[in-house]
Amino acid sequence: MRKFRLWWRKVTPKWHLRRLWAKMWTVITTPYADATAVAAVDEARAALLSDVPAGDVGEHLGHVVEKSAGPGVVTHLFACSRKGYVGWHWSVTVVYVPVLGDKAELTINEVVLVPGDAAIVAPAWVPYRERIKPGDLSPGDLLPVEDDDERLVPTYAFGDDPLDAEDKAQVREVAKDLGLGRIRTLSTTGFDAAAERWYAGDGGPEAPLAQAAPDQCHSCGFLVRLTGHLASSFGVCANGDANDDGKVVSLNHGCGAHSEVRLAKKHEPQPLPDPVFDTISDDVEAF
Repeated sequence: MRKFRLWWRKVTPKWHLRRLWAKMWTVITTPYADATAVAAVDEARAALLSDVPAGDVGEHLGHVVEKSAGPGVVTHLFACSRKGYVGWHWSVTVVYVPVLGDKAELTINEVVLVPGDAAIVAPAWVPYRERIKPGDLSPGDLLPVEDDDERLVPTYAFGDDPLDAEDKAQVREVAKDLGLGRIRTLSTTGFDAAAERWYAGDGGPEAPLAQAAPDQCHSCGFLVRLTGHLASSFGVCANGDANDDGKVVSLNHGCGAHSEVRLAKKHEPQPLPDPVFDTISDDVEAF
């Protein structure tokens, strides 16, 4: 066998081997389709016209062999001429099982309208909880937080025993009645998420306002420092004239309302000249 392989490589050019392999690969990867199912264009069109008006059906666009379902399952595609559905097409799936012999019949599996590559379709559904953004809440709106929210941890321990949602709710009620303070507090994940969000936002060092500032917030007298985990990086602006008044800012943020900002002499307001006719300091006789 080894001698035969060596002889075959010697007498057969490499390009011929590549072309032969390409043909074999095409045969292997191309799904086999039953000829009856492929030729059932008229039957597929008739089934489609029984459901939709003839004016909405265009030419036959070809077929697709449903490889995973078997050679007798073929989907025929027809152009859709219905108004408002540019780029869509009708999909009619037919089934033919030749192994049944004389009892084999062509059947219609489904008739659907599906979008093509150029079709205009609605964007992918995004749950409400993921769509809502800061500032979307109006007076009276509620945004509940799930029990297993990773941003929060209980300020007290549930113990080692696993508890279901009802048991956890009961423990929260008891803690509330006993006056234990906040039921939950920020977890490490919650702290990190808040820090990243604030640092990358309008109160961070990359904001245009901070890039043009003469100095940073860490040296500003209007900065009220936070306590706890975020104390080393953030504070709250208390300058009523600043854009960030009452907002969290990073210590390397900045603005033009810094407490130590001074105007250059050329920028200082110029004193007003003496009045031509002084009616305040001099007694003027009325004429």
